[in-house]
Amino acid sequence: MTDDLCFRPATELAAMLRAREVSARELLDAHLDRIERLDPAVNAVVTLDAEGARAAADAADAALAAGEDVGPLHGLPVAHKDTHATGGMRTTWGSPLHVDTVPLRDELIVARYRAAGAVRVGKTNVPEFAAGSHTFNTVFGATHNPYRHGLSVGGSSGGAAAALAAGFVPLADGSDMGGSLRNPAAFCNVVGLRATPGRVPTWPAAMGWSQLSVQGPMGRTVADVALQLSVVAGPDARVPISLSDDPSGFAAALPERLDGLRVAWAPTLGGQVTVDPAVTDVLASCVGTFSDLGASVAEDCPDLAGADEVFGTLRAWLFEASFGEISRRTPEKVKESIRWNAEMGAKLTGPDLARAEQLHTKLHERMVGFFERYDVLVAPTTQVLPFPVEIEYPTEIAGMHQDNYLEWMRSCTVISATGCPALSVPGGFTPDGLPVGLQVIGAARADRRVLEVGHAFEQATRFGEHRPTL
Repeated sequence: MTDDLCFRPATELAAMLRAREVSARELLDAHLDRIERLDPAVNAVVTLDAEGARAAADAADAALAAGEDVGPLHGLPVAHKDTHATGGMRTTWGSPLHVDTVPLRDELIVARYRAAGAVRVGKTNVPEFAAGSHTFNTVFGATHNPYRHGLSVGGSSGGAAAALAAGFVPLADGSDMGGSLRNPAAFCNVVGLRATPGRVPTWPAAMGWSQLSVQGPMGRTVADVALQLSVVAGPDARVPISLSDDPSGFAAALPERLDGLRVAWAPTLGGQVTVDPAVTDVLASCVGTFSDLGASVAEDCPDLAGADEVFGTLRAWLFEASFGEISRRTPEKVKESIRWNAEMGAKLTGPDLARAEQLHTKLHERMVGFFERYDVLVAPTTQVLPFPVEIEYPTEIAGMHQDNYLEWMRSCTVISATGCPALSVPGGFTPDGLPVGLQVIGAARADRRVLEVGHAFEQATRFGEHRPTL
């Protein structure tokens, strides 16, 4: 029963807690036991506060027994990404510069989980300063894929994805600039949502108008992600791009049919990215599921011209602003890929940024036109399969050389540039058992639509129910 609890959907566990079929303390102890037994080989949870979590779980049980109103995530264990500030709990950003940093307060997304009743267990591993889609750092080492030890979990929310896949927590959070919620979800057979920028407001933030990086939820099912979105989304006056919509509707029941839906399938994003045939072979075999669910499917792709320049320029600008000074002051304590990206940002000119914004505007207009013809775009989440943890990033895909640590992530980075919501859902397995993710992309602000499509696909295929053997 202990391990069975650890793999039940969060939505089901929430109902069990409210019905008092299981206590928050029992649920927590089941997860803590699994972390103690299995995480040493996975290295997903890098900071653990078992005693603090037990106290919070006991308080949750007492509140329910007293008849108090409780939140939507009442009693559910959660682990926060180690780039999200947690009051009173170490937050390292995967950097040797912050091995002893303990923030005084929670940042907004963490505070919203707490306010909704979630029980904070600890922090999940990240690459240094969340740079790159492979989770390793000099502070904690590499996180291993629960489906095959020795392989990457992706990143930068890799510890979160691994913790979910391994049954260490039912809820987790992350962030996504160039695929950091989607890539690890694909590598670990879980679900990650990059919501429309502003849907989940980030605070505090040094550059509050930027729309390139977002925070958001991860889970083992789409409904679990939707439940979390209903509490971490919503406006905040301190965040200038935050959306004003009431987020409670995200938790409503999701459909299992897609009758009349118009789906565009883009196995290589219109030939604009190189994808390992092992990935496209798996996904091509299941795209017919959308037709079975009542949708029409056509192979098509929006014009993504300029997306690479938009993403590359805006990312470099942000990296110079965030890490330029640190890279120059203590270069030996910052990994080379961060220094490289910050140096690129330092070389940018005003005209460079203006051109990127002009291309960004044109890209948005083309995406609007595309989603007048289709309801969703589906494509591979990643261009490669999970690779050995010793490799910093793939330098070749299907015979094509990759110039830097961003090139192999383009199936996600070009979508980030569009500002559209994108969901990675389990898309199947290779013949030798490695997970593959399917990316479901919708029009700007159509976050509910991508959740609906992802849920229907998930329920029809059941790929997410295949658990790793640890």
